[in-house]
Amino acid sequence: MTAYETIVSQLNLSFDVENLFLENESFMHNVPPNAETHFKLVIVSNDFAELTNVKRHQCIYNALNDTMSRIHALSIQAFTHDEYLKNPIILKSPDCANK
Repeated sequence: MTAYETIVSQLNLSFDVENLFLENESFMHNVPPNAETHFKLVIVSNDFAELTNVKRHQCIYNALNDTMSRIHALSIQAFTHDEYLKNPIILKSPDCANK
């Protein structure tokens, strides 16, 4: 199973996911072709209600425990349903300084 598939699977098992967007951004970095090292995640789940952004990220990192050792970077935007409805903008990732 690819890192992409593993991340999607683990998040769907760990959270009541309403919406999930995962993009492999490895091509934006100085890595071999077809690498799976850098990902951008947008996840919407009411499991994040009343959690700070830090706690949301910690929950996601815990869910992806073993997978995190296989990748280099994970950009996370975690929302509740209402937060996402108010501002459904997916932030653009910055350009890699080493590319």
